[in-house]
Amino acid sequence: MWTVIAHSAALSFGYFFLLFLLAQWRRDNSLVDMGWGLGFVIVTAFAFFSAGHFAPRGTVALLLVAVWGLRLTYHIVRRNWGRPEDFRYANWRVEWGRWVIPRAFLQVFMLQAAILMVVSSPVLLIQGHPGRGFGFPAALGVLIWSVGFLFEAVGDRQLRRFRRVPGNRGKIIRTGLWRYTRHPNYFGEATMWWGLFVMALEVPWGWSGIVSPLTMTYLLRFVSGVPMLEKKLRGRPEFEDYARATNAFVPWFPRRDA
Repeated sequence: MWTVIAHSAALSFGYFFLLFLLAQWRRDNSLVDMGWGLGFVIVTAFAFFSAGHFAPRGTVALLLVAVWGLRLTYHIVRRNWGRPEDFRYANWRVEWGRWVIPRAFLQVFMLQAAILMVVSSPVLLIQGHPGRGFGFPAALGVLIWSVGFLFEAVGDRQLRRFRRVPGNRGKIIRTGLWRYTRHPNYFGEATMWWGLFVMALEVPWGWSGIVSPLTMTYLLRFVSGVPMLEKKLRGRPEFEDYARATNAFVPWFPRRDA
C-alpha cells in the first residue's frame, strides 16, 4: 500500500511540474486550475492499476473520481480557454514581480501537488488495499458523493445558464441551488470528498483519510474558494443583500428577515 502511495506522490509532483513548464511557456499560471481535476484522475488510475487487485471498492472509487475530475476539467477548460490569465494569478504576477517564476513553482504548482496527495488520500488508501467486499460504509459513501456531485454539477450548470442571459450581466444568481447556498459548487466538491472518506473506512488506515475532506472543506470555505471569489463582490448592494439572506456554504433556507 505504501509503495503505491509513494509512487503516486512522485507522479503527482511530476504532473504538476509539467503543468508548470507549460504555464510558463504560455505565461498563464491559471493552467493549474484546468489541470487540477485531471491530476486526480491520473493519480487514482495509476494507483488502481499499480495495485492490481481490481477490487469492487477500488473500481467504484476510480469511477467516482474519474466522473468528478473529467467533468470538472471540461467545465473549467470550457470556461477559461482563450481568456486572459485568471485575476488571482494575474494579481500575484504583479505582486511577486521578478520572483513570479520561483514563487509560482513553489506556492502554486508544487503546493497543488501536495494538496492533491492529501485530498486523494482516501482513494489511495482504498486502491492500496483490496478491502472487504462492498459493505454499508462504501454504499453510504457513494450516496454522500452523489449528493455532492449533484450540487457541483447542477450548480455549475445553473450559473452557466444564468450568465448566458444578456439581462443578467453583472447580476447575482439567486435561483435554483443558489437560493440555498452562495456556493453550491464548492459545497458539492467538499461533500464528494466526505463521501470518498466514508468509503475508505473499511480499509486499513482508512480513518486517517479524514484529512482529505477536512482539508478540502477548509480550503474551499476559508482560503481559496469562498473568500477569494467574494472579495471582489463585497460592497455591492445586491451581493450584500444576498449574503445576509443566504448561507455561504452549507445549504439552508434563505432568511426572510434579511
